[in-house]
Amino acid sequence: MGLLDDTAVELGKKIKSGEVTVKEAVTACLDQIEKVESTIHAYVTIDREGALKKAEEVQKKINKGELTGPLVGVPVAIKDNMCIAGMRTTCSSKILDNFVPTYTAEAVKNLEQAGAVILGKTNMDEFAMGSTTETSAYGVTRNPWDPEHVPGGSSGGSCAAVAAGECFYALGSDTGGSIRQPSSFCGVTGIKPTYGTVSRYGLIAYGSSLDQIGPVGKDVTDCATILEVIASHDKKDSTSLERTDCDFTSALVKDVKGMKIGIPKDYLGKGLDSEVKEAVLAAAKVLEEAGAIVEEFDLSLVDYAIPAYYTIAAAEASSNLERFDGVKYGYRAKEYEGLHNMYKKSRSEGFGPEVKRRIMLGSFVLSSGYYDAYYLKALRTKALIKQAFDEAFATYDVILGPAAPTTAPKLGESLGDPLKMYLGDIYTISCNLAGLPGMTVPCGIDSKGLPIGVQLLGDCFQEKKIIRAAYTYEQSRQEKIICPDMSEVLEKAVE
Repeated sequence: MGLLDDTAVELGKKIKSGEVTVKEAVTACLDQIEKVESTIHAYVTIDREGALKKAEEVQKKINKGELTGPLVGVPVAIKDNMCIAGMRTTCSSKILDNFVPTYTAEAVKNLEQAGAVILGKTNMDEFAMGSTTETSAYGVTRNPWDPEHVPGGSSGGSCAAVAAGECFYALGSDTGGSIRQPSSFCGVTGIKPTYGTVSRYGLIAYGSSLDQIGPVGKDVTDCATILEVIASHDKKDSTSLERTDCDFTSALVKDVKGMKIGIPKDYLGKGLDSEVKEAVLAAAKVLEEAGAIVEEFDLSLVDYAIPAYYTIAAAEASSNLERFDGVKYGYRAKEYEGLHNMYKKSRSEGFGPEVKRRIMLGSFVLSSGYYDAYYLKALRTKALIKQAFDEAFATYDVILGPAAPTTAPKLGESLGDPLKMYLGDIYTISCNLAGLPGMTVPCGIDSKGLPIGVQLLGDCFQEKKIIRAAYTYEQSRQEKIICPDMSEVLEKAVE
């Protein structure tokens, strides 16, 4: 792929030195999009004209010496649940099909100020509800490693776009693993930072106490660099944190001597694919050989994470999605009688089945008579899960485990059985319930030729520890895990 093989940081250096122009970088991505998008379908909206115009503006500022950051001029894709002023933002739902925001999400604004060029908005599970990017109202996204398989979700479009060379990096959001699981399925690297590190202003809410924006890149250096740019305190987000330790690139050091890494025994039990287990344990071995102390331990309450998560997330979603009623913005039913009928018809026609399922579940657990039995119990469980992690991090610096029980399933396999799809989030959701940082790094390829990711979790505000462990692992690995050449994948898909 030539230029497209570069990481975001490598390209940034070439742009600053004048070896590559911003327009050349943007054109390379747009050409790749044209070539592969009909098969992969990573984007909902592509802003060709806007990107080329912005490329010229950024280039002028670089020439004048006004922009000097590490990501200057590097083309990026944004998950379609982050608002960008003047650009259609749909959350991959029919109900927001015609929604054009008047303001830009804070995380995206930070990227724009750093000189990034936005190519467009990536496909996702509708309102970020799903683990396969198959619940989108605009069609499924396919995995660039094998288009017969899903890319994971809900940030499947962002991860597929990075893997397929349709952008150099992307932003995703993570409510229960939606950055880490698709990163694992697509063989890319993704970080979910500590809750509150990146502003949620302009992120269309699913579960407000769980949602967090994070980067998807080709390697650990990219992710640390992007996170450094998007992390900021924001008065417009009441859950935003004031942090003074956001120099994440300082953790890009190949050194884990004496670092204590714990592997929860509960993560290695039944349900975990043997090839995934083998690759994850091999990754642990690499870190051990590099000087880390690796031990297995008991992390209780894993079994309670899924029911607690789906109770809380559905409750928050049912509240957050009340605003989509056909009155102020978005889709409105064509024919209706009276106001109440208009609400019902607009929502019935605008939302997809998975979103309706979660709204109904959330409304049920919040209803009188069931609030105490389900919702309050889930909140207490959430507190106990946080306590279990606090105890684990009193001993260990990093917790290592799989990102998903299997590699990417085939298209259509998961949607028929929602419960099975929910259970696939077993390794990622505890991190959101406890507000912890987590990241996924590629660590192997299974016998079907699909990538496997290893997940690293840290205590709150300890992103630097997981970045250091991930960087050490990545640098110590013998062979790189790179998505196959897209022309070969496309030929296979046509056959």
